[in-house]
Amino acid sequence: MNKVTSVEEYIELHSNFSGLLEELRTIVLTTELEESIKWNCPVYSLNGKNVLGFGAFKNHACIWFFQGVFLKDEHKKLVNAQKEKTKGLRQWRFEKNELIEDELIKSYVLEAVENQKLGKEIKPDRNKAFEIPKLIENKINTDAEFKNCFNTLSLSKQREYSQYITEAKRETTKITRLEKIIPLIEVGKGLHDKYKNC
Repeated sequence: MNKVTSVEEYIELHSNFSGLLEELRTIVLTTELEESIKWNCPVYSLNGKNVLGFGAFKNHACIWFFQGVFLKDEHKKLVNAQKEKTKGLRQWRFEKNELIEDELIKSYVLEAVENQKLGKEIKPDRNKAFEIPKLIENKINTDAEFKNCFNTLSLSKQREYSQYITEAKRETTKITRLEKIIPLIEVGKGLHDKYKNC
């Protein structure tokens, strides 16, 4: 996908959910949140801290709250899309042509803003131990140049690559992933660098 430069462009590119996205945007813009594009999606922040974003996918659109775990969610609207990975983020999904409850959504948005002001957030544990998978270990033991490149990466980048290999269930997928990341490691890039500083 080409890089999106504005929220209007993002909505236009997702015409199957454009009405719903416009409505979500209208609700969010009634608050003090600042609008921007990050990771190719509309994201809304308060004093430089990400509060929420919204997006459209093949079968649904959603609004996500970066620290949604702190929302009361009395109406049971929120889901954790990646239970093993995501600690704070929660999504509220919408089907195509679904009528959305503006006032209820706004109440969730305002609560998220208030939580941000109160400093409620889960911070990632950057010092968490991780295990280097056998495939990477074998490459390190047989390729001195690769070993040097991998060892010069930050711990967070080493962790990203290790998890990327470990998460694959099939051995063939693990091998394909290793082949994909070798060139990135050799130039000192992290797995998710392209999504950072958007």
